[in-house]
Amino acid sequence: MHIMEGYLPAFWCIIWYVIMIPVVGYGIYQIKKITEEYPETKALVAVSGAFMFILSSLKMPSVTGSCSHPCGNGLGVALFGPAVTGVLATIVLLFQALLLAHGGLTTLGANCVSMGIVGPFVGWIVFKGGNKIGLNTKVNIFLTAFFADIITYLVTSIQLACAFPLPSFAAALPKFFIIFMPTQLPLAIAEGLLTVIVWNGLITYKSDILEKLNVINPKNA
Repeated sequence: MHIMEGYLPAFWCIIWYVIMIPVVGYGIYQIKKITEEYPETKALVAVSGAFMFILSSLKMPSVTGSCSHPCGNGLGVALFGPAVTGVLATIVLLFQALLLAHGGLTTLGANCVSMGIVGPFVGWIVFKGGNKIGLNTKVNIFLTAFFADIITYLVTSIQLACAFPLPSFAAALPKFFIIFMPTQLPLAIAEGLLTVIVWNGLITYKSDILEKLNVINPKNA
């Protein structure tokens, strides 16, 4: 979903930055608060960012001015929530734009809103809802990663349709979204399964931290 450098009109670049900045600012505050209260979570924050960086670097070009790839945002949002995930996504997207020519600086706001804010926010709702109804935590983390990924691409499709509403926004949106889906659906499923594997490792070796963060209930694990 990385929209490439120079692809969006300046107006839309500014709009997405305006939405991104306060969320990322709050996320920085959240990271400071969490790591001060639970210093042992610093490694998990780093692992969440690394997981996102690696998965979202595995890109396949698309014909939309963007690309298909896993997002890796489900793990971080389950552990720390959407605001912290927004900070991690900003760092990941910045390094990818500067080092890999993946995405761009002018489109950083748009890419962060999709992969770091809205996609994770929906994933977070799914995760919290699953916990509330007592869903098995492995099933829950799969659904969290799957929906965070798919919604990321829905938001990117909305962003592209807003910038290029040809012949109209309503007509452009399904065209952009349908182009992504043949590659993104299997990628989202694969990402969900991989996130479950990582999650199982965390439950096995770091369950005490997960319980402190209130992200697992031992009865549902």
